[in-house]
Amino acid sequence: CAQTLEGHHSVVNSVAFAPDGRLASASSDATIKVWDLATGACIATLKGHRGAVLSVAFAFDGQLASASEDSTIKVWDLATGACTVTLEGHDGIVNSVAFAPDGRLASASRDKTVKVWIPATGECVVTLEGHGDNVDSVAFAPDGRLALTSSDYTVKIWDLVTGACTVTLEGHDHHVNSIAFAPDGRLASASYDETVKVWDLATGDCTATLDGHHDLVQSVSFTPDGRLASVSDDGTVKVWDMATSVCITTLEGHTDVATSVAFAPDGRRLVSASHNNTIKVWDPIAGTSVATFDGGSHQVSSLAFSLDRRWLASGSDDTTVKVWDPITCTSVATFEGHWGKVCSVAFSPDGRRLASSSSDGTIKVWDLAAGVCIATLEGHYNIVWLVAFAPDGRRLASASDNKIVKIWDPAAGVCVQTLQ
Repeated sequence: CAQTLEGHHSVVNSVAFAPDGRLASASSDATIKVWDLATGACIATLKGHRGAVLSVAFAFDGQLASASEDSTIKVWDLATGACTVTLEGHDGIVNSVAFAPDGRLASASRDKTVKVWIPATGECVVTLEGHGDNVDSVAFAPDGRLALTSSDYTVKIWDLVTGACTVTLEGHDHHVNSIAFAPDGRLASASYDETVKVWDLATGDCTATLDGHHDLVQSVSFTPDGRLASVSDDGTVKVWDMATSVCITTLEGHTDVATSVAFAPDGRRLVSASHNNTIKVWDPIAGTSVATFDGGSHQVSSLAFSLDRRWLASGSDDTTVKVWDPITCTSVATFEGHWGKVCSVAFSPDGRRLASSSSDGTIKVWDLAAGVCIATLEGHYNIVWLVAFAPDGRRLASASDNKIVKIWDPAAGVCVQTLQ
């Protein structure tokens, strides 16, 4: 530890760096403190909230926003230490705030809404009223739209330019676990209701329901040519022909619940993970297992291939992320840094970075060449179940147990948008 900053009289809930390197901290003592890291001195204490301050965020121009249990958001001018505007409109505790690159401010509240504000005028320009329950899965469409799922049995599609939910997909009879986009833009969703549904996002219609599993479906993944794989608690992996909605292969070999599935980018290999801590590599055309990885003494919770098919990443209950050579079935790197279960892993499109999410509430971004963590993204207050890179690699989405999806700039390490 290079420095310890002391001065708050209660729990510190959030910290954020200013563009000039200063640090702001938010505390349950109802204050925000601003620190000079060169000297370790507190250079300002901002008072005005009537309850615990839960989140702070800087704009690119150096403005500071804070969110509080008093249901308000405050924007501060650090040159004067004055509150320039108080944003009121939420009907519950405000958990989180984040500035967009264009200066708009988003706030997420326990009233189940996300509001988008113009700080200069104090005007709320958008209120996002989305899911009525936890957000469990997130995926980017080829066109950059965002899909997210919820325990309310629905899938919602968001336009990140407007911040609007453009379509709600309803039809599952239970919790939706996983979603994946096909190359043609269709969406597949996996559910506790033992089915996989395929959706046309232009119309919002369910175009196919894939029946065949005998227990809840945990995960789905597409090949570049449009085939779909699904894994289930029944221990099987199924491969589907999307043109006919027919199961063309059932892969059996797991001796326990199958939890995660991923196609290699060229579609020639398929990997699946199981509760018995093993990872299997399959030839989906021949329908045979070609390799089995021993994941160690803990369960493997997530799998992802790099786009060039060179590497396979796995996240585990033992808090580590491993990178594997799928040809030799050997582990080539182990990343340690999370202190909770690793729930999801995702490669950047260029294959140079790997993102991981954890039950510790954080997302970490790893540099594969250097073997180091280059960013820790903090802002969620619950388990972060899933992460996904946008097609251009410039944005990263995360979905949390607290019904919130965050969009991050992984290069800057900042949250640029919050959706609920």
